[in-house]
Amino acid sequence: MRRVAKLSAACIATAALAVTATACGSTSSDSSSSSSASTGSGSGVKIGLAFDVGGRGDRSFNDSAARGADKAKSEFGGSTKELTAKNSDTEADREQRLTDLAQAGYNPVVGVGFSYAASMTKVAAKFPKTSFGIVDSVVDAKNVDSITFTEEQGSYLAGVAAALKTKKNHVGFIGGVDTPLIKKFEAGYAQGVKDTNPKVKVDVQYLTHGSDLSGFSSPDKGKEAASGMLDNGADVVYTAAGSSGNGAIEAVAGTKGAWAIGVDSDQYNIPGLAKYKNAILTSMVKNVDVGVYDFIKSVHDGKPLTGQNNYTLAKNGVSLATSGGFIDDIKTQLDAAKKKIVDGTITVKTTP
Repeated sequence: MRRVAKLSAACIATAALAVTATACGSTSSDSSSSSSASTGSGSGVKIGLAFDVGGRGDRSFNDSAARGADKAKSEFGGSTKELTAKNSDTEADREQRLTDLAQAGYNPVVGVGFSYAASMTKVAAKFPKTSFGIVDSVVDAKNVDSITFTEEQGSYLAGVAAALKTKKNHVGFIGGVDTPLIKKFEAGYAQGVKDTNPKVKVDVQYLTHGSDLSGFSSPDKGKEAASGMLDNGADVVYTAAGSSGNGAIEAVAGTKGAWAIGVDSDQYNIPGLAKYKNAILTSMVKNVDVGVYDFIKSVHDGKPLTGQNNYTLAKNGVSLATSGGFIDDIKTQLDAAKKKIVDGTITVKTTP
């Protein structure tokens, strides 16, 4: 979930690299657990991962990126270094973190989140022989692969599902941080709802604003926001807020007849959310793992991807999860909506 921000824009803090803990470059407490894996043969890869706030274990965005790196490491051998961003990250923290990875010989280096755009622009120029990848942003450099997604298209389908499943004609959207990227999720969702049933009310709430990125890593805030929406009459809540969404799912699971819509990963199948899975209608899956894996493989193969590689609905870059079978009964309507997006009959908005 992160915005495709051109590198000239001021980027909000988010990333770093750790297996479980938070880290923050050289100026913050770096408790980055370097998941140094087996150093394989010379054909292996040394993968540097700079995770977004929440890091591995967020059961959402970062975990999807981690799956891509894990798959690559399993196939190609080598080692991985991971660190995770803190909410208090500065631009200097992010730049130092990427620099440290490149200097240590990690290649490729992946920034998981839009906040790395400005820092990666600088660091990539200093290490022209290192391949960098960035998720959810566009960095115009010869040695950078910009991995982007059409979040609005997948969110449109989530909106169609919400409109068809609500029994109260009242649904909600919770965004982690009020950024252009998360606005894409909101825009697509609201359009999908309204195109399906104009009578359905859509409540919208953002957990934090501006440079406060805690909205992506505060399950308590997500739970409080979802509880408020449920109390206000919504019975389907879609949350695009990183690990904060875990709290929203918990709140929905405690309300009879309500549905949660997950994001980024198929959250029905996340072990840490197993006790809530029967309340997870579907998830808007964003295949960050595929983008990250494709990039690492390209480096391993000696033909690094560069430029912008956009993973669309047509390319299955985004999709709706069917785990649990809760949307099987509306498959015909969802397939019809997907077809219209893919063939251009429906153009999904990227801003509300």
